[in-house]
Amino acid sequence: MSNTPQYSQTPVPSTSDVVRDTFLWRRKKLSLMVLTMATATWVVMEVYQFNFVTLASWASIFVVTSLFLWGTALRLLGKEEPELLSMEISERTAMETAKAVRAWAEEGIRWIFRVGAERDWFTFAGVVAGLWVLSEIGAYLDLLTLVYIAVVSGMTVPPLYVRHEDKITQLREKMKTRSRRLYERVDEKVVRNIKRRFQAKEETKEKKAE
Repeated sequence: MSNTPQYSQTPVPSTSDVVRDTFLWRRKKLSLMVLTMATATWVVMEVYQFNFVTLASWASIFVVTSLFLWGTALRLLGKEEPELLSMEISERTAMETAKAVRAWAEEGIRWIFRVGAERDWFTFAGVVAGLWVLSEIGAYLDLLTLVYIAVVSGMTVPPLYVRHEDKITQLREKMKTRSRRLYERVDEKVVRNIKRRFQAKEETKEKKAE
């Protein structure tokens, strides 16, 4: 018989899958941990006015002290210390993370070009309105609060969207249809009339020149 070790064939979830599952509350423990850490960070830094460097230093001291006590307890009990290899990031995980970041960057660039170059009036108006609202909100809130609101929104809005996806899709299609009709009316009554007036003036000037 071969002594070759048999490795598990269980697929390792990619970074994008973990992020999606976290924001959709499919991994409830991880989702709750992210929300708790975000809330605790915001409360400590905004309510109690702790500095980020101080908070990061205390967190690092807590982690290092906990690991030191853990390792000391294991040695005193005569147990084996944990191997560092099990805590290292594998090459596969690093490659999947890099691919996920690259995919997000490419999708962001494509989205920017779609909004700016394509003739989708509804999307363009929505993006401009959203950026304007964000600029107004940014005048009253600092970056940490905005990030915290984004995290909380990301943990609540996607699950609600998945649950009511059909209704939201129907409402979005109705709004697109109405916006296109409004755009066609404006184009017909305003833009075309202006073009006709310019054409009439040019024709009048040409006749006078003749």
